[in-house]
Amino acid sequence: MVEKTTPALEFWQRLNRNRLSTVGLLMLGLIFALCLITPWLPLPDPDVTDLANRLKTPLTSNHWLGTDELGRDLLSRLLWGTRVSLVVGFVATLAAALVGSLIGLVAGYFQGWIDSGLMRGVDTLMAFPYMLLALAIVAAFGPGLLNALFAIAIVNVPFFARTVRGATISLVQQEFVLAARIGGASHFGVLGRELLPNILPVIVVTISTTAGWMILETAGLSFLGLGAQPPTADLGSMLGEGRKLLFTAPHVSTLPGLVILILVISLNLLGDGVRDVLDPRLRGGALRSPQPRTEVLSTELSSSQVRSTGKLVVRNLTTELLQQGQAKPLLRNVDFELRPGECLGLVGESGCGKSVTALSLAALAASPPLQITSGTVELDGEDILRLPLRLLQDIRGKRVSYIFQDPLATLNPVLTIGEQLIQVIRRHQSLTSKASCAEALSLLSKVRIPSPETRMKAYPHQLSGGMRQRVCIAIALANRPEVLIADEPTTALDVTIQAEVLSLLNDLRQTTLENSQTVQRTGLSVLFITHDLGVVSTICEKVAVMYAGQIVEFGETQSILESPEHPYTQALLACTLRLGANHKVLGGIPGTPPPPGGYPSGCGFNTRCNSATSICQEPVNLIQLPSGRQVRCVLKQDANA
Repeated sequence: MVEKTTPALEFWQRLNRNRLSTVGLLMLGLIFALCLITPWLPLPDPDVTDLANRLKTPLTSNHWLGTDELGRDLLSRLLWGTRVSLVVGFVATLAAALVGSLIGLVAGYFQGWIDSGLMRGVDTLMAFPYMLLALAIVAAFGPGLLNALFAIAIVNVPFFARTVRGATISLVQQEFVLAARIGGASHFGVLGRELLPNILPVIVVTISTTAGWMILETAGLSFLGLGAQPPTADLGSMLGEGRKLLFTAPHVSTLPGLVILILVISLNLLGDGVRDVLDPRLRGGALRSPQPRTEVLSTELSSSQVRSTGKLVVRNLTTELLQQGQAKPLLRNVDFELRPGECLGLVGESGCGKSVTALSLAALAASPPLQITSGTVELDGEDILRLPLRLLQDIRGKRVSYIFQDPLATLNPVLTIGEQLIQVIRRHQSLTSKASCAEALSLLSKVRIPSPETRMKAYPHQLSGGMRQRVCIAIALANRPEVLIADEPTTALDVTIQAEVLSLLNDLRQTTLENSQTVQRTGLSVLFITHDLGVVSTICEKVAVMYAGQIVEFGETQSILESPEHPYTQALLACTLRLGANHKVLGGIPGTPPPPGGYPSGCGFNTRCNSATSICQEPVNLIQLPSGRQVRCVLKQDANA
C-alpha cells in the first residue's frame, strides 16, 4: 500500500534530499526568527551611546556581544541591522526580478524589433561594471538606504532579463504555445497562462540564488558610507565602522562580517535546494549525482545449475525506482534467453518496463534514481552487471550495442556524422584515421545511405528521420557487436521507412558484415523492443510479452501469434490490425496498467481481465506448458495441472 503524503510533506522530503540546503534553511530560519522577535526582546536602544562602556569585549555583563567605540550594544545593533539589511536586500531582489522578468518575457515572446530594442538597453547596462554603476547611481541621487536599494535593483535587472528571455525563447515555439495562439488566445493570455507558469520556476530559482549576493552588494554600499546613514545600523555600515578597530577590538567588525557570511551561504545553499524541488527532472533524483553505470545492490552470483546455450541469459532481474525514500519496483524477476543469431521481440504497452529492461541489461539505467536489486545478466556465461566499470565500458558498444528510440536526440548536434562514427570506431579498435574513415564509409554504405562521402560531412539536422536512424544503426554496428538492443527504432518513422529499417536489420543479422580489414558473418543476436505485434511477426523468431514489469508469456513467435495463452497477449492481438480480417473495429483493453509501486501481489492483469477469478490475486510464477511455451497465468497453471 502506497503511503499518501501531503504537499507540504512532499516538499520537505524533496528539499531534505539535499542536506546542505536543509542546513541553509535552518540557519536562515534562525536568523529570520531572531529578527522577527527583536522588537520584543529586552535589548538596549541600538542608537544610544554610552562612552563609559565603549569597546567592551563579548560576554561582558549586560552586553553579551560587547560594545562598539561609542558604547552601543553590539547584540542590539546586530539584530536591528540584520533586519534592515534583509529588508533592503530582499526588496531590491524582488524589484529587480519583477522588472527584469517582465523585460525578458516581452522580449522573448515578441522578438523582432521589440526584442532588439529591449536587449540593447539591457546590454548598455551590462557594459558597465555593476558595482561601479551602483556607485554612480547612488552618487547621483545621494547616499541613503532607499537610493542604495534603487541602485542595486537597477544593476541586477539585466541578469534577470537575460535569464528569463533565454527561457522564454526556448518555449515560445513549443506546440502548447502555438496551440494557444491558434485557439485565439491574446498576447496577454499566452504570456500569463502559457509562458509565465513555465518560466516561474526559473524566476524563483534565480531569486533564491541571487538574494544572497544582493544583500552582499547592499552591505558593500553601506560599507562605503553610501547606504545606511548614522545612527541607523545595517550590517555593511557596522562593518565599515569597525574596520579601523580591526586590531584593537576585532569583535566590532568580525561579528557583522560573520552574519553577512552566514546569510549569503545559507541563501545560496537554500537556492540549490529550491532548484532541486522545482525542477521536475530532479524530483526523483534523476540528475542529482549521475553515475556511469546502474547501481547494483545485490552481490548474488548466478545460481543456475543448467548450462545455457544462450548468448545473453537474464535471470531474476529486478530493477527498482528509489523515489522520496521509497523503492518502487519497475522490473520484477525478469527471465529470458537470447541465442546466437536469434531475434527476440519484447512487446507490451507503454510503461510495462520494456525500455527499463533494455537499459538494465548493460547497466545503463539512470542511477539515481534506478537501482538493480537482484538478478544476473550473463554474456557468454559472464555476469556483466558485476564487472568493474573499465571492463563494462569495453563491452558497451563493442559486444553489446544499443539503438535508441529517438535518433535526433541520440546523435550529437554539433558533430558531423563522420566524426561521430569515427569516434565510436576508434574507441574499440586500434585503427589509423584513414582506416577509421574508410570503415565509417563502409558502414554508411552497408546501411544503404546514398552518397556516404557527402553524408559523412553532414550534421544530424541535415538528414531525414530515416537517414538518422540508419546512422544510429551504423554506429551500433561499428564494432561488430554480438548483441544488439533495438529500443523501438521504427516508432517515429513512416510506414515506408519502417519497412526499410526492418529489412535492413534483418539482412544485417543474416548476412556478412564487410569492412576494410575483414569479412565475417555477424551472428548478431537482436533484442527488438516494440509495441507492434505486426513488426514482431516480420523479423522475430521468439517473442516475450511484458506487463507490469514481468514477462507474462514467452515462446515461438508463430505459435504465440496463432494461439496466445495469456489473456493480455490475446488482448494485444485483438488490438492489432490484420489485413483481410472481417472485423472493422479494433479491440481495446479496458483500464490502464498499474503504476510503478502499485503492482499487485498477484496477476498484474487481474483488474483488466475478463476471465479473472479470486485465485488470480495470488502470486503466480512463469510456468512451462507442454508445448514448450511459458506463461504467467494461474488459470493456465490449473489447466496444465
